[in-house]
Amino acid sequence: MQVEIVIAGFGGQGILFAGQVLAYAAMDAGKEVTWFPSYGPEMRGGTAHCTVIISDEEIGSPLVQHPRAAIVMNRPSLDKYEPLVRPGGLLVVNASMAGRAVERTDLEVVALPASEMAEDLGDRRLANMVLVGALLARLPVLTLDQVEQALREHMPGRHRHLIEQNIRALREGARAAQEALAVLPR
Repeated sequence: MQVEIVIAGFGGQGILFAGQVLAYAAMDAGKEVTWFPSYGPEMRGGTAHCTVIISDEEIGSPLVQHPRAAIVMNRPSLDKYEPLVRPGGLLVVNASMAGRAVERTDLEVVALPASEMAEDLGDRRLANMVLVGALLARLPVLTLDQVEQALREHMPGRHRHLIEQNIRALREGARAAQEALAVLPR
């Protein structure tokens, strides 16, 4: 089993952090993992993305052309990564900032108003964890418990006070993704 996940958005949306959390959770679970960050020259507001590969076997390359899944936090990321996700893959979209619907019909799509959901949880910066929770609800490469444990064990000291908020966001995203898909016609 090998799963490639791209997470993309603007700098400052927690793109790289979301990828790191998945990578730490996978490592702690004994999986092979790569985390490959990329960001523009602007730390805040520029484009950012990362690729996380989780596997049961050695990973040949951290580069991915057609990931199995993508989390896109904004319209430019949706425009760039929607065509690249492999057919039958999963696209998780921050509907708050996407500005359009997903056009492809050969993907599983979870579109949540993650920014508003994060605001309701008390901090708009939690949208990244809302979408990670949604991803894991539909692509169970890791459990929510494994990701929660990674948050507890690897959160930098200056952000440790945010652990419980991140866990609530993760759980809320998973719940919302399950509810959204439960009402869709099959």
